[in-house]
Amino acid sequence: MNFIKTGFDSLYIVDLNKLGDERGFFARAWCEIEFADKNLTSRMVQANTSYSKNKGTLRGLHYQASPHEEAKLMRCIKGAIFDVAVDIRPDSETYKKWFGIELTESNRRMLFIPEGFAHGYQTLVEDTETFYMCSAFYASEAERGLRWNDPAIAIEWPITENLNISDKDRSWPDSE
Repeated sequence: MNFIKTGFDSLYIVDLNKLGDERGFFARAWCEIEFADKNLTSRMVQANTSYSKNKGTLRGLHYQASPHEEAKLMRCIKGAIFDVAVDIRPDSETYKKWFGIELTESNRRMLFIPEGFAHGYQTLVEDTETFYMCSAFYASEAERGLRWNDPAIAIEWPITENLNISDKDRSWPDSE
């Protein structure tokens, strides 16, 4: 795997190192040792998948509060998403700044999101599916979120009209 720095501490784009021939290719999509060598969370305990029927579906911005913080390794396996991570670590130089990247079935890129980030994404095409691994089990009592259009964060979402957002995600508060 190739780890590409983003300018945010511990937030990495992860590209596959493809070994190919006339049949196609093989690539490792997860290796505990490679993540540990980068001092990144290397224990994943849960894998999730999410399907969105409509273009413009926005999910997030989600995170889990202490002591249930989670790292995620996010990938789009069908369609395309604009994936966003927001640094919510108060002592960080990039506090309340966001990073966005297009993850698609064809570019096969992944985004490693460390603990201390809120996460969300928007589907760019219809019939989009994601697959991601988490370093902590879901804990409903620790579930938190930020409003997708919080003016203090000012994420530049690619689609701004005809959004499909759950009532729960619409009701998250602005950052403090």
